[in-house]
Amino acid sequence: PKAHYELGEELNMIDFEQAAYLFGSRSSILFRDLAKLERAISNYALDFAEKYGYTETSMPPLVKDVAMFGTGQLPKFENTFKTTDGLYLAGTSEIMMTNWIANKILKEEELPLRFTAYTSCFRSEAGSAGKDVRGMLRQFHFKKVELVSITTQDKSKEEHERMCQIESEILKSFKLPYQTLILACGDTGIASSKTYDHECWMPAQNKYREVMSCSNCWDYQARRMNGRYRNKDGKVVYCHTLNGTLVAVGRIIIAIMENFQTKDGTIIIPEVLVPYMNGQTVIKK
Repeated sequence: PKAHYELGEELNMIDFEQAAYLFGSRSSILFRDLAKLERAISNYALDFAEKYGYTETSMPPLVKDVAMFGTGQLPKFENTFKTTDGLYLAGTSEIMMTNWIANKILKEEELPLRFTAYTSCFRSEAGSAGKDVRGMLRQFHFKKVELVSITTQDKSKEEHERMCQIESEILKSFKLPYQTLILACGDTGIASSKTYDHECWMPAQNKYREVMSCSNCWDYQARRMNGRYRNKDGKVVYCHTLNGTLVAVGRIIIAIMENFQTKDGTIIIPEVLVPYMNGQTVIKK
């Protein structure tokens, strides 16, 4: 099987050379059907999240340091992209959506709150150079659809399993081969009490690679941002927060291209995305 970057260049639908000139290393430009596929995946994922009760949101990608601190990105990611007036370019919409509860006291009956958003994301720590990260796997700028849940202390474990299942269901709907892992303690982020990773099979690399994850952050983030609710006994306690990537769009594009390539270099579009591609079933020159 060919790698996604080989397929994309042969189709004249991915450009890395001019992207590097315009935007720097670890960048890409999509054209025609692959650009449409990016949009199709994003729209499908938002509709998919809505079916499971997630409210779509649209928030600015620039955040203050207090928001970065609230979800745990600071002080660890102090060297991330930053504007001259001190605003940070968000690496995930988890930051904006979770901080919606900052300094609030919610009513227990309002919970769970479930939010989703499609945003551009910016990561300065894209990783080291190497064959396994060539192409679109690790980029400084990428797009994704994120899920965030705000819930009560006694429901967060149940909510986490629900979120993990939603991620599994969307991969099943694409008919992509995948596996689900529970991260070991040493690999789990500082904010998370438990994290699941979903990995898709990448034929050109002959291995599974992470395409999404979901984490139960317990009350770690809520304590940092002072997000609380009044329980049925009238006591004010900290919320539990969860977040998960429903689709990291670029990585799903890689998985689709490599798993659904044909011998003549065309790419079969997953059936669930055909309506979002105006009835188009294959990508070809």
